[in-house]
Amino acid sequence: MAKEKVYRLEGLSCANCAAKFEKNIRQIDTVENAAVNFAAAKVSVQGDASIKQLEEAGAFDHIKVFTDHEEIVTKQSFWKKRENISALVSLLILVIGIVTQFALGMENPIVISIFILSIIIGGFDLFKTGLKNLFQFYFDMKTLMTIAIIGAVFIGEWMEGAIVVLLFALSEALESYSIDKARHSIQSLMNITPSKASIRRDGQIVELDVKQIKVDDVMVIKPGEKLAMDGEVISGQTSINQAAITGESIPIHKTVGDEVFAGTINEEGSIEVRVTKLVEDTTIAKIIHLVEEAQAEKAPAQHFVDTFAKYYTPAIMTIALFVAVTPPLLFAGDWSKWIYLGLATLVVGCPCALIISTPVAIVTAIGTAARHGVLIKGGVHLEETGRLRVIAFDKTGTITTGKPDVTEVISLSNVDTNEILKIATAIEAFSQHPIASAIIRETERRNITAYSAEKFHSITGKGAKAFVNEREYFIGNIALFSSVIEIPHTIVELSKKLQQKGNTVMLVGSHENVIGLIAVADQARAGSQSVMEQLKQLGIKKTIMLTGDNLFTAKTIARDTGITNVKADLLPEDKLVAMKELQEENGRVAMVGDGVNDAPALANATVGIAMGGAGTDAALETADIVLMEDDLNKLPFTISLSRRALQIIKQNISFSLGLKIIALLLVIPGWLTLWMAIIADVGATLIVVSNSMRLMSSSRQKQLMSQPLSK
Repeated sequence: MAKEKVYRLEGLSCANCAAKFEKNIRQIDTVENAAVNFAAAKVSVQGDASIKQLEEAGAFDHIKVFTDHEEIVTKQSFWKKRENISALVSLLILVIGIVTQFALGMENPIVISIFILSIIIGGFDLFKTGLKNLFQFYFDMKTLMTIAIIGAVFIGEWMEGAIVVLLFALSEALESYSIDKARHSIQSLMNITPSKASIRRDGQIVELDVKQIKVDDVMVIKPGEKLAMDGEVISGQTSINQAAITGESIPIHKTVGDEVFAGTINEEGSIEVRVTKLVEDTTIAKIIHLVEEAQAEKAPAQHFVDTFAKYYTPAIMTIALFVAVTPPLLFAGDWSKWIYLGLATLVVGCPCALIISTPVAIVTAIGTAARHGVLIKGGVHLEETGRLRVIAFDKTGTITTGKPDVTEVISLSNVDTNEILKIATAIEAFSQHPIASAIIRETERRNITAYSAEKFHSITGKGAKAFVNEREYFIGNIALFSSVIEIPHTIVELSKKLQQKGNTVMLVGSHENVIGLIAVADQARAGSQSVMEQLKQLGIKKTIMLTGDNLFTAKTIARDTGITNVKADLLPEDKLVAMKELQEENGRVAMVGDGVNDAPALANATVGIAMGGAGTDAALETADIVLMEDDLNKLPFTISLSRRALQIIKQNISFSLGLKIIALLLVIPGWLTLWMAIIADVGATLIVVSNSMRLMSSSRQKQLMSQPLSK
C-alpha cells in the first residue's frame, strides 16, 4: 500500500464540492485512494500526486493545496474573495437594471442587456461548473441552479434570472463563511504554539525552529513566553497558564519534575524544561489531530441527511418536470407559466440548507468544546452524550481526589503502630495503588524507616503479601484475611465502625494473627456535589458509583456527593459486568473514569469519558470524550453543549425542510416565483448557519463553566 500524505486546503467551499474534489483525485492514475475532510479542510492521499495535479482536480472550486506543515499565508478576507467581489458587482448591475426598467420598460434591449451582464458576471463560475456537470449527468446544487437560470432566460424572465444568480451567490458565501468560522476554533489552536524556541546546547542558548528540536534538548523559558514543546521542568519554578490545553485559565504552579505542555504560557519565573516529545507528538498536536478527525466523522443525523438528500434531489427534479409539463399537456395550461413554476420548484428544492444543517452544528460544537478543554472525538459521541440519562462514575480519582490519607493506625497485638507501618510500607512499596501511596506518605510523615520486603505478590481486589524479616505478612481487606485465618469478631466490628465513617480498612498480619489495622480515607472532590446537582438539572436521572471499595465507604462518599446508586466491592472485571447490566436496564450509559484504569468498562460504555487527559496518551487514544483538566465541572458543560447541539441539529433539519415545504405548497395556487424560491433557500441557509453559530457562545454554558465549586 502506498504511503499516505496529508495536505491542507484553501477555498473548499461546500460539502458537495468536497465530494467532487475527492472523486476527481481518485481518478488520477497514480492515486490509490483519497479522503477529503471538509470540516478540517484537509485531504489524505494514498499514492503519488503532485500539488499541481491536486489543484487541477480542485480547479472547479478554485481549491489551493498546501503541505500539512506548510503555513497558509494566502488566506483572504471575506470581501477580497473573487467570487464575493463578482457577486457584489453583479448586485450593482442588477440594481442599475431594475432602476432602468422603470424608465425604458422590461422588454427594452438595453434593460435586457444589463440583466444579461449581471447574470454573466455573477454566475460565470456557477455556469462553468453547472454546464460541465450537466453534460456528465452529475446533478448537484450548481447543476440545478444552472438549469433554472437557463430556463428563466429561455422564457424571458431576465430580471428573475439575475436575482437567482445573486441570491445563490449569497447562499454560497454564507455557507463558506459559516464553515470558515467553525474551522477557526481549530486554526486558533494550531496558531498558539511558537514556531521557535530558545535551546541550551553546548553551553550556549540558540534559537531553533521547533522541527529542529530533539527529545532531551533543554528549553529556556522566560516570564511571559509560550512553551513551544512538551517537557519536564528541570530547573526553577513558575506559574503556567494551561488554558490552551485544559480550558482552565487559573495558572498552575510548576516546579522541578512537573510536566508542562506546548502552547501554555509561562506567567512568572524563569524555568528550564527538558523536551520529552517531538513537535508532531506534543499534546496540543494530538488534540488538533483528534479534533480534525472528529469533525470529519459523520454523526447519525448526518448519515440520515446524506441518505435523504441522495433520494431527495432526483425526487425534486421529477416533481419540477411534472409541474412544468403536466398542466400544459393534459389541461391546456400556459407553457410559459408552468415552465416558470417548474423552474421555481427546481430552485426551491435545492438541498443547500439541508446538507449543511448537521455538519455545521457538529463542527461548531466540537470546536467550541476543544476551546474549553473538552475533546469530543466524533459527531456520534456528541449525539450520544446529548441523549444520556444515566452516568456511571469510577470512585477513586474521579469522584474523590484519588489521594487518600491515613486516618488511623490501630495496634491489635503487642506490636506498636510504628512497627505496623514499617511492615505495611515494606509490602506496599511494590504497589501503585492510591492506598499504598497513603501508607507510604504516613510512614514518611512519622520519619519512620521502613523494612525491606521480598517475594511480593499482589492478590487482585484483596491486597498483597510479601516476606518481611524472613516472615510472610499480608496486608489487605477482610476478605483476604478470612481466607488465611479466622478473624476475631471484635476486629470485624471495629472494621465496620471505621468503614461506616467513610474509611477503607486494611488489616496487617501473618498466618498466625492480625497484628494491626490501618484506616485510610479518600476525600470527595471539592465541587462533586455541585456537579451532581447540575447533572440532575440537565436531565440526568440516575448517577451510579462503580468502585472496588467497600460498600460502607462507597455509600458515605455517595451520600456526601449526591450520587443516587452505588455498586461496591467490584473487581475490574466486575465493573465490566456491571456496565453491561446498567445498559440492559437503562439503554445509554456513560462511564466517567481516569482513562487508564477500568479500561474495559470505559470501552464498553455508550460514551467513555476520561478525566485529566492532559499528557495522558492512553486517555487521548481510548476515550470517546476527554476532559483535559482533572475537573469534574467540565462534565455538566459537556452534557449541556451536547444537548444543545442535538436540539440545534433537529431545529436545522426542521427549518430547512419546513421552509421548502411551505414554498412548494405555493406551487399549487401558482404563487411561487423564482426570487421567492431562492429567498426560501437562502433564508433556510441563513437560519441554519445562524442557529449553529449559537453553539460558539452560550450563557448557560458560560454559567456552567464559571459556577463556583462548593463542597
